[in-house]
Amino acid sequence: MMNNPLEIFKQEAPEIQDAYDGVIKALIASKGLDAKTKQLAYIAMKVVTDDKNAVECHVPMAKAAGATRDEVKEVILLSLTVNGLKSIRNFLPNALHIYDNC
Repeated sequence: MMNNPLEIFKQEAPEIQDAYDGVIKALIASKGLDAKTKQLAYIAMKVVTDDKNAVECHVPMAKAAGATRDEVKEVILLSLTVNGLKSIRNFLPNALHIYDNC
C-alpha cells in the first residue's frame, strides 16, 4: 500500500497531477517574490493550515534559499496571532530541529 499522497495522486489522476505540477512550476518561476520569501510564506501558510508534512518539506527548502534560523522561527511565531500556542507547540521545535540538521 502506498502512503505517499502525492504518489497516489499521480497514479490515480495523472492528467490532473500534471496540471497541478504546472501550476506549482509557474508559481516557482513567477518573479514577484524571491525564492526565500516564497519558502517562508509557504511555511507560514502551512503552519496556519496545520500541515506538518509540508512544513517539514519547506524548512530545508527555505534554508537552501538563504533563510536564516531566526527567519524560520519568526514566521512560525507570527502564527500566534492566528492559531495561538498550538502552532508553537506543534511546529516550532520540529521546524528548528529540521533547520539545524539539514
